[in-house]
Formats: sequence, C-alpha cells, structure tokens
Amino acid sequence: MRTDFNRHRHLATALAHPLATVRNLGILAHVDAGKTTVTERILYLTGTTHKRGEVHDGTTVTDFDSQERDRGITIFAAAVSCAWDGHRINLIDTPGHVDFSDEVERSLRVLDGAIAVFDAVAGVEPQSESVWRQCDRHGVPRIAFVNKMDRAGADLDTAVESIRERLHPAPLVVQLPIGREDGFTGVVDLLRMRALVWPDGHGTGEDTYEEGPVPDALREEALRRRRLLEEAVAELHPGALEEFCADSAVSTPTLAAALRELTRGGEGVVVLCGSAYRNRGIEPLLDAAVAYLPSPLDVPAVRGTRGDAVEERAADPNGPFAALVFKVTATATGRLTYLRVYSGTVDKGEAVLDVGARRTERIGRILRVQADRHSEVDRAVAGDIVAVVGPKAARAGATLCAPSAPLLLEPPTVADPVVSVAVEARGRADADRLATALARLVEEDPSLTVRTDSETGQTVLSGMGELHLEVAVEKLRRAQGLDVAVGRPRVAYRETVVRGVSGLVYRHVKQDGGAGQFAHVVLDTEPLEAAPDAAPAAGGTTFAFRSTVVGGRVPQEYVRAVEAGCRDALAEGPLGGHPVTGVRVTLTDGATHSKDSSEMAFRTAGRLALQAALRAGAMVLLEPVAEVTVTVPEDAVGAVLGDLAARRGRVSGTVARTGTAVITATVPLAELFGYATRLRSRTQGRGTFTTRPAGYAPAPDAATAGTPPR
Repeated sequence: MRTDFNRHRHLATALAHPLATVRNLGILAHVDAGKTTVTERILYLTGTTHKRGEVHDGTTVTDFDSQERDRGITIFAAAVSCAWDGHRINLIDTPGHVDFSDEVERSLRVLDGAIAVFDAVAGVEPQSESVWRQCDRHGVPRIAFVNKMDRAGADLDTAVESIRERLHPAPLVVQLPIGREDGFTGVVDLLRMRALVWPDGHGTGEDTYEEGPVPDALREEALRRRRLLEEAVAELHPGALEEFCADSAVSTPTLAAALRELTRGGEGVVVLCGSAYRNRGIEPLLDAAVAYLPSPLDVPAVRGTRGDAVEERAADPNGPFAALVFKVTATATGRLTYLRVYSGTVDKGEAVLDVGARRTERIGRILRVQADRHSEVDRAVAGDIVAVVGPKAARAGATLCAPSAPLLLEPPTVADPVVSVAVEARGRADADRLATALARLVEEDPSLTVRTDSETGQTVLSGMGELHLEVAVEKLRRAQGLDVAVGRPRVAYRETVVRGVSGLVYRHVKQDGGAGQFAHVVLDTEPLEAAPDAAPAAGGTTFAFRSTVVGGRVPQEYVRAVEAGCRDALAEGPLGGHPVTGVRVTLTDGATHSKDSSEMAFRTAGRLALQAALRAGAMVLLEPVAEVTVTVPEDAVGAVLGDLAARRGRVSGTVARTGTAVITATVPLAELFGYATRLRSRTQGRGTFTTRPAGYAPAPDAATAGTPPR
C-alpha cells in the first residue's frame, strides 16, 4: 500500500488555521549532523519548494548567505513556514557551530518545540549536548531524529544509548530500522506495527513510501522493541501504567497519548531515525512533530512585567498585542525586524510601543518569511513568527506591544564575548564608514561588542570565537564593501581573588566649598566559591555582597550604595584592567556624617575601598578554556596528543572507534588560534575538531603580573 501525503499542499491553505494547528519549532544539532538537509527535505515534501536543496551544491533555501554557502555550514538562524496534514509549521534552522550559539539562544526564546538531529555514527556530540541544555533552560519540549542511518558505522542503538548517558532523558524509540548502513531502506513503525519502505528516491522524484506488514525477518525483534517501548512508557506515565498492569500491554491510542504528554512535559523524548539526504524518514518525522510537540495553546502563558507587577498574556488573538523581537537584519529592501507574536493581533500600518525604549514604532509591512524570500500579509496574530518593516530602533530582545497595554517581556540572554580583534580601515575613505558598519553588525548580532581601547585608540571587535569574528569581518568586506585590516585575536581574561583582606578601612572625605562628601566604610574580601548568593555582575562575572553592620551605623540606603560602588570596581582589576570575578565583599562597619553623607559619597567609597582591597590582597589572572573534541585517524593519535600538550591542553579521555580515535581535552582558548591548520597538517587533512566553552582557569604564573600568555 502506498500512502499519498499530498506533497503539493500550499502554505496559504494553512494561514487561517486556529492556534491548535500551529507549531513553532527549531531544528537543532551539532555542526554537520544534517540539520539543514532535514529542513530542506521538510520544505520539499510539504510542497514549499519544488527542488531539493543540497548543502554541498550551495542550493539550500535556509543557508542563503554567501558565507554559509562558501563554508558549507549554517551561520545565521533562518525562519521558514510550511504546511503539513492541516497544520502550519514555522521552522527555524539554527547554527550548529559553538561560535554561533547566541543565534540558537535567541531562537529558543521564541520557540515552542524542537527537533534535535543526531548523527547515527557519532551520536551525541559536544554542541548537541550544548543545545540540549539550552532547551532545558528554556523548557522547550523536543523529539529526536537520528540522521544518516545510511552511513558506514551507523547504529541506532549506540546513538540512543549516548542520548541516555549524556543527555539523561528517557529515550522512547518508536521505530526499528530496516537494513543497516548502505542497506538502510526504511523503518518499522512500532506504534502501528507497520513497515515503511522508501525507494531509492534521491534525485528520482519519488516522494512517498510503501507501507506494508512487518517483514518476517524483523517481526520478532519488532515485537520485542514494542514491548520495551510499552514498559518504558508505563514507568513514566500513570495512565499507561494502569493499562499495562490490567492488560499486560498498552494499546496504541494510550501509547500515543502518553508519548504526547511525556514529550510536552519533558519527561521523555521520542526517538525516530532516517536518512535526510536519501529522503527517508522525513514524513514520519513531520507526523511526530505535529502529534507530540506543543502548539502555542499547550505552552504556559508568556509572563512579563508591567511596572512592579508580573502579568501573564495568554496566546489569544483577541487579547492585547505583545510580541518579542528576536532577530534584526539589514537587507537590500530595508531593515527587517523578526517577531514572535505571543498575544493579540497587529495590522500593517498600526502603531506599537517599544516598551524598553519607551518609543512608538509603526508597522509598515508584515512579511511571512521563507528564509531570504518573503510574502506580504495584512496582519499577524498570536502564535505567528513574522518579519516586519517599519521599526527603526527596536533591537533583538525588545518588546513591542499595544500602547494601551504595555508589558515588558524577558529578553534572551546574551553571552559574554571571549575573543577580540582590532579592526581598522585601510583607506581614509573607509574610516568614516567603519563605525557605522560596526554599529550595524552589533545591532544584527548582540553577541558582538565594539569598544575603543583607551590605551591604543584601536577599535576592538569582540565575539564568541575565532570563526565568529572571521564571519563578522568578512561581512564588513562583502556587505559593506569595506577594506579592513585585522589584528591578532586576543581572548577575554578575568581576574579573581585567591587571598582576601580583613578590616580594610576607607574614609572618603571631600570638602571644596558648599556641601561636602563623607563616607566611612570597613570591608572584608574573600574568594567566592559557587554559592546561592552569588549573582552575575558586569561582564558575566560573579560577585556576592553582604552587610553585617549593626546598630544602624550605616543606613540601608547607604549599604545599597556601597554595593553599587563595589560593582563599579569590578570592571577593572589591578593586574591588567580585566573584569574581576569570584569575590565576596562584606561590609562590617562604617560611619556617617549628619550633613555630608550621601548615597553618592558611599558609592564612591565602596568603589575606591574595593579597589584598595583588591590591590592589598592576592589576585590571579584567569583565562578562558574550551573543551576540545578531536577526531583523528589512529595513526595520528600520538602526534595530536603531543600537539595538545604543547598547547597546555589536559586530555580527559580517548575513545577508539573503527579506524579513528576521539580525543577530549581542555585547552586554553588562546592556544587554539590557528589549530585547524595545524591539525590538518598533522593528519594529512583527515582530522576534525569541535570546541565548546568550558569556563575559566588560572593562567600561567607569568600572567599573574598582568601579562597574558602569548
């Protein structure tokens, strides 16, 4: 029996669907796991595109930027829409490289569900784990798709076990592969106990699968796995457990309902498999996405602040308008502001309020987005992800809402940059344009920062990694036509306390006519371990402040001013002017003057007192480190280990696979510049590596004097 999924459904038929049939989903994975290919096959099978895009040919819809096509990786999150089985699916294809994790963070902030893609050979890879943790933080339900089942060494059970061990959900496998590696032809649907077999459809125009009974050779194994699925679900779901105890089995309707509830509650993850490149397994993946992942009605109402009060807005098209800006891009046709509409309705031409900036903006046009192509619509309603033209100043993280019902939504978090380069225009004609171009870069990508070095006068561009900065500089050259020179990358160091001081006394007295300033404070400082009262300070540092002053010797408003002054002092440490992290400050005593004391005086005293305490104590310089996963041929392991040792790397594990070895090590980020070239030369081009941030660690002894290692 051949099932016709009517691939030629048009997107317009879904535009008027109710919220229950909307799915706002992300495609998440480690680089090269096949995210973009999965997205392309979804667009093709739903009739949104009429030709399969290929990453290696540079013909994909979502990787439309010239740098993405040149490098063969996803750099910028791209939004697309399609229709499937009466549902409208808004998809965001996200980057898989660690340097662009901020794009993933902003996307997850506005998504209701996600499809996590894993390589059937590699299983859970470092960035797979990172994006999974990001989903956990945002409470985004997800299903898993084990891709590349046709590759040599592909093994579904091994991939599932890595999900269980490294990600710690309960993997609920609903399919059994038919065939191995190059012989992979289809799957057994364990819910319906039917076999789905695809022809060799890559490039042949075949879009459907043949459905039939489970092959005799797989029947026993399929029954065993169905039983395992029932037992796993019964352990997690009370309704399924009750039926299992009564009937020694779980019926298909109960199983499907339980899988839906477990997925949306985050207690389990449904696992499917296939080969996106060969067009196998995408239809069941789409069916699972609409069956198990939530609609805007199934997720909690968005929460924001209105003055001092916390307020919720339900996903109701008739409620007050509220939307979050998650992306801003500059195109040839103008500035595009990407929105997730959480509540209400907005029409083109309508005025809205940017709550944070307290500025009124006008929505000139509303666009349904297909990556770099757009179709204009008259309105957007709750649950929509659209782009609008008109707002001139709204940035990523801004809240746009009805002026009569202001509500400030929590913006996505922005990661702290760890790598910096100096940039300057080569020609005088480009010098004036550089500042404007850099400001536009930062507007589009909040994880980039630009500052002027106070000592050298250089313009410093900071970002999440070497590749991140390469892409940003290349964008200046290509999009802005600027000829820029780039200095050697530098990492973002931190300073921390290893030995504090007790009873440091600081008196701030200033009298120059008129009202004076007086503040007397006594501080203790000590190293701060991870503690419940540790709070983020400037630049992503950690800092804790407390007061043990008794008898009202320092009024509470002055205590708060001392804390604010201490936070000011954390911006520049005594070793090299780097931000200070990991310090606890205790205000133990103080004194005031009846006329000359003020909050400003105590803030100044707090800043100067902590600066003096840091100079009096013992400090150490911290450098950012990264967890590096290197995959190399077995005959190159020795050379690679020696090179990692030379880069001050600490190897934490080596795992042998067929013909290759996977080495995991922690390496200072400063030592990884140029590592890709060195690795290729030591492995004859056969080695690959990935990184992810692993925090900070003490730099070599030379750095404690304020001189970062080279």
